[in-house]
Amino acid sequence: MSATGHLLEVEDLRVHFDTDDGVVKAVDGLSFTVEPGKTLGIVGESGSGKSVANMTILGLTRAANAEITGRITFEDQDLVAADDAGLQRVRGNDIAMIFQDPLTSLHPFYKVGSQMVEAIQAHRDSSDAEARERCIELLKLVGIPDAERRFGEYPHEFSGGMRQRAMIAMALTNDPKLLIADEPTTALDVTIQAQILRLIDRLQEELGMSVIMITHDLGVIAEVADDVLVMYGGRAVEAGSLDEIFYDPQHPYTWGLLGSLTRTDRPRSADRLSQIAGQPPSLIAPPQGCHFRPRCPHAFDRCTETPGLDARSGSRSHLDRCWLGGEQKRELRVGPEGEIGLAERKEPVATPTGES
Repeated sequence: MSATGHLLEVEDLRVHFDTDDGVVKAVDGLSFTVEPGKTLGIVGESGSGKSVANMTILGLTRAANAEITGRITFEDQDLVAADDAGLQRVRGNDIAMIFQDPLTSLHPFYKVGSQMVEAIQAHRDSSDAEARERCIELLKLVGIPDAERRFGEYPHEFSGGMRQRAMIAMALTNDPKLLIADEPTTALDVTIQAQILRLIDRLQEELGMSVIMITHDLGVIAEVADDVLVMYGGRAVEAGSLDEIFYDPQHPYTWGLLGSLTRTDRPRSADRLSQIAGQPPSLIAPPQGCHFRPRCPHAFDRCTETPGLDARSGSRSHLDRCWLGGEQKRELRVGPEGEIGLAERKEPVATPTGES
């Protein structure tokens, strides 16, 4: 834990890539914290910078055409300034990551057990027998049946859900303090999604680790997160506790995300779900001022200036990046069926299983 009490602290992180078409500002001034034992949900459309920011934590975006500035403090160690050897000691040991597609994350030529053993022996002085025993224990922990036999099988012999469980087991081999899950349920059917989410929640409770859950699915966020960060165009546009984001959303982009959800507490409507007009911004030539301005139905003259991520709602922990006043926001976000923030509901949204 750092001197500030946060397990992880990201300050003004910028990740820019020099390309033939121009400089891509994939992450443009991002700040957030992760508390010990808590889950931070990061949500936003594809291209908002979610994955790039978290891959940068592990040094996976370092390249000749990348410019990375800011600070990423993990237990008082600045990971941006760390050399490759320093990152290697942290990556896969103190901080582990579950990638979006387990089939491409597991090497097809090597058995699953061999890849797990390698993850252990890269950081610990373990014999083959000790590492094998640890891996089988973890495969059982994540719910893979007949773990001894599965240890010796190849990734293509696993189902999609089992491959994801194997990736989770591999991430847990060295008892990480922080687990980054990058859309771990996207390629799975809803039944397996719910099982994976329950598994991560149970493992977090048993092992006491912190989790960053990256997703575009607000149903997943509602089920697992303690705090929520909403990203758009490489920036954070809103941040707060789960209740603050779902019951008192302050940014029009968050309203759009919430308004596009299917409501299971109301009769089925023949109308299409509401959607956010337009397209995500170019990260090479982003809009002047607020990046959401071209798609925002409530934009006005001041939106050509860049708003800071500040506390505007009266809560010091609830931050947003919007020039609208508090009373304006409350009036504008009320639709014909009530609050877009779903303030009257006891549960924020439907879970991935379709339950309310």
